[in-house]
Amino acid sequence: MRLLAGLSWALVLWVPTLGAQRAQRLAVAKHVNELALAGMRPGRSTVTNAPVRHTELVKGGRGESEYHWDNVCRHETLTVATQADGKVSEVRVSKLPARGTDCTDGLPASRWRTSHGLGVYDSAARAVEIYGEPNSRSPSSRDGQRLELLYYAFDWAGPDVPQVMEVLCTVEQGGKSGRIVEITLAASSL
Repeated sequence: MRLLAGLSWALVLWVPTLGAQRAQRLAVAKHVNELALAGMRPGRSTVTNAPVRHTELVKGGRGESEYHWDNVCRHETLTVATQADGKVSEVRVSKLPARGTDCTDGLPASRWRTSHGLGVYDSAARAVEIYGEPNSRSPSSRDGQRLELLYYAFDWAGPDVPQVMEVLCTVEQGGKSGRIVEITLAASSL
């Protein structure tokens, strides 16, 4: 009888430890890095093939260090900064102010998303769902609008991946998650 009582106490102490270990494994599994935004990998891709994928070039060209595309129907803008060797150093997708543009209904989904499917207009909660808790959260603003910056550092993943991603969101209101207004993925610190 004493043996059974001792075993039951050991089981009572052991089961919560298993739950804590499982929670820790899930937290580690949530440690996700990002490699690409709008189909481009900072530090790897070159901008020479970007105009093929992003045909609405607004500015930039051979010899320029920054390229810019607008998708007025989706109210999005794509900006790509390059290094002297032509490699992409930073990719940024931002929300554009709505314009009186006549576009057809049923547009296909934006191609200007991360490789894990995150895009502008998604909820800030979706970013946390995909990438886990950010390394930091800080207040920000743009054009007088209060925003929140989610900062992800991917240096833990090694030198072959971009090092940082910034997700700029509207502020949560009334328990409703904010919306993403800009995503920046960079090969080096921002």
